[in-house]
Amino acid sequence: MKIETVCIIGMGTMGSQIGIVCAGGGYRTIMVERDDGLIKKGLENIRRFLSSREKKGKMSGDDVSAILSRIEPTTDSNKAFAESDFIIEAAFEDIDIKKELFAQIDAARKEDAIIASNTSTLSISEMAAVTSKPQNCIGTHFLIPAALTPLVELSRALQTSDETYERTVEFIKSCGKNVVTSSDSPAFIINRLYIPLLNEAFYLLQEGGASAEDIDEACKSGLGFPLGPLAASDASGLDVVLFCIESMHKQLGDKYRPCPLLVKYVKAKRLGRKTGMGVYDYTKK
Repeated sequence: MKIETVCIIGMGTMGSQIGIVCAGGGYRTIMVERDDGLIKKGLENIRRFLSSREKKGKMSGDDVSAILSRIEPTTDSNKAFAESDFIIEAAFEDIDIKKELFAQIDAARKEDAIIASNTSTLSISEMAAVTSKPQNCIGTHFLIPAALTPLVELSRALQTSDETYERTVEFIKSCGKNVVTSSDSPAFIINRLYIPLLNEAFYLLQEGGASAEDIDEACKSGLGFPLGPLAASDASGLDVVLFCIESMHKQLGDKYRPCPLLVKYVKAKRLGRKTGMGVYDYTKK
């Protein structure tokens, strides 16, 4: 079955960026949110991002208009699932939430539609198991910011068929992205390597080994990172980072124990950019 219509569940930071990628690839892109307020916020973020790219000369006005014309926001999730050939959930990193979504999608989707999860640490096999066609399920981990990062990490569930995998590779590449593939192992490739680095950066900060600014600058200038690990954690949300570390700790043991300083920040609601305060103070910028 040819992929023509894509559905993105969630218009938050990740969902909005994935929607831009899919619409930019020429696909009709239905974006699902719980209410009109979240849709409005998501569309504002999409327009702001595209406007910024146009002002920088990275996109033409025609390109921006074309992308926006392909995005169709809705609160009618079942109708969106029934019309879509490829469905990507970008919900919060919680296995129970994702399993519930997979079951809901499964009840309304087209027979041959592919269900994908944007999870960065959780088991695709466990999500696939709640559906009637687990062979049609796969992981598509877009990296932040998805519209600018050239890579998408695929993870094959134990049940993922070769046909589902090949169709997904073709789809992702048609959106202008490169692909790497992981088995359904904890945190896959990227976060198995990167999340421990974020955690270690918090340990270094907690121990007074260096300032936050110097830790981030060392990684940018010395390792070629586009954004230092502490600033990147603020951008992602410290609660999201902690959730990923806790998931790895649960699956892989004490080697991945969360840094107490990170836990303290999250308990204090210092979650990063979205709350105005994390490792850094954004209220004065």
